This record gives sequence, structure tokens and C-alpha cells, in this order.
Amino acid sequence: MALAVKQFCFLQRPRTDRSYGFPKPLAASGRSRSPMASLSVAPAVGISETFSRLRKQGKVALVPYITAGDPNLSTTSEALKILDACGSDIIELGMPYSDPLADGPVIQAASTRALARGTNFDGVLSMLKEVVPQLSCPIALFSYYNPILKRGTNQFMSTIRTVGVRGLVVPDVPLEETQVLREEASKNDIELVLLTTPTTPAKRMKDIVDASEGFIYLVSTVGVTGARASISTRVQSLLQEIKEVTAKPVAVGFGISSPDHVKQVAGWGADGVIVGSAMVRILGDARSPEEGLKELEEFTKSLKAALP
Repeated sequence: MALAVKQFCFLQRPRTDRSYGFPKPLAASGRSRSPMASLSVAPAVGISETFSRLRKQGKVALVPYITAGDPNLSTTSEALKILDACGSDIIELGMPYSDPLADGPVIQAASTRALARGTNFDGVLSMLKEVVPQLSCPIALFSYYNPILKRGTNQFMSTIRTVGVRGLVVPDVPLEETQVLREEASKNDIELVLLTTPTTPAKRMKDIVDASEGFIYLVSTVGVTGARASISTRVQSLLQEIKEVTAKPVAVGFGISSPDHVKQVAGWGADGVIVGSAMVRILGDARSPEEGLKELEEFTKSLKAALP
């Protein structure tokens, strides 16, 4: 997701007094609302493999983010297929959560709507089990730490792997507490993506880069998620600093919300661009799910066209 995360997310211990809602799950629909979304393709490869292929082709990854269950899981299923068919290289899927510390108002509102309509962990897994075999790009799940702890790290990892998830982003776990997460993720062939921010000290940034799998998530600004009018030119120097210490791919998120932003960040040397709040807003503000899916398709095509 495009997720934006405050520096404290790497420093404080996660809370354990929040969890997902647990109403009955919504069933994912098998109906296709778009000819592009009806194609069945081979199972997705991993995140590292995807970046390796794109690098050889001289291309930059498009990584959209949407919130599961907003406006409902049937629409999420169709949205995943549309994003894939429009050329997304990796899709970040956010699990709705009751205390989303790293998210701005757009994604917070999407999570609130999804939980209010009964979206829960089991419902999202059922939807993914059905839709992932139809996708050509890998899914990276975005989850806060508490729901992982409540289910047990090993069980959580094995469960999401069973339905085809290939990557995981956990924004509120400090680097010092990622050891168990990394071990269990590795056992289940899940790539745990870690985040670094503009205020991360150089030594800590190096440690995060060394530990991250799949790619390095570079947060473009301090604050929470949300579309912004412009991207800080500081991102260009941050990319250079990270690339001096690693050959791993770096994807930039936070505030990227237009084809011009995508083109600019790609020109600065990013290996991937993450677009979240702009995607979530389209689905959340649409007068109907069908209208939202159509607008999502058009927007995704415009972003893809702006990338090399």
C-alpha cells in the first residue's frame, strides 16, 4: 500500500488491544465486470523474481494498494483481477484494521467501512483462495502486527501462504522485533518487506535494508498515507543512499497519486512505485462498485503508461 508510516512505528512496541472484526465473512463473487478481468492465467511468481525480471527488461514496477472489503469483498476480487490485467506488477492488499496507526484518512475510512460491513480475516482468505490462481502478479499482504500475534506467527504465515500470498508488509513492528517474523516468513516462502523513512538514521537504514526481503519500501515523507500535490526531491537522494549499500530493489510509496508522480519517481531511479490512497479513494468515492471498477481500470492504465 501505499502506506505511510511515522518514525515511531519502528520504535515503539505494537499494541495488543486491537483486532480485526469477526462477523461472518462476505463471499467473493465469481462474476466478472470487465472482459480484462475474466482472463485466467498462470500462478504468480514471487516478488524478488518479479523485480529481477523487470530489472532485466529495464522496467519499473507498478505496485497498487487497495483495502480488502471496501466496498465489499466481491468488488475487491474484481479489482484485483482488473489491476492485474492492466499491468500491475505486484499488488498490495490491505487487511482492514481497527487502529491503523500508519494510515491517513482515506485508508482509515476504507478500513472502517470494510469492518462495518463484516470483512474479516477468514473472509479475505476465502476471497484470495479463489482469485489468486487467476492472477499473473504476486500479492503482498499489508497487516498490522497485532492480528499476526493473535493468530500465532507460524499459523498466520502458513495460512496466508496456503492462499497464494507471496509478500508481507507489517508497518508497526520495530526492526528489533522482526526476527521471529522473518524466520517464520522464510519457512513459508513469504517475503517480509521492511520500511525505511527520510528520518531513519544511516546505520539503522542499513540494518533495515539488510533484513528486508522482496524489496526495500522507501517511505517518501514523514507522516501517514495520503495523496499529495508533489513528491519531495529528498526522495532522489534517499534512493541514491540506499542503492549505495544494496543491490536490492527499492520501491517508493507515500503520496504518489498521479502519472506525473510515477514518471518523476521512476526517473529518480526507483525500481517500483506504490500507489495507495488514490486507488482507495476511487473505489470508496464511486457511486457504485461498477463505476469504481471502471475508474480504477482507467487510472491504472494511465499510471502504467507513465512508466518505462
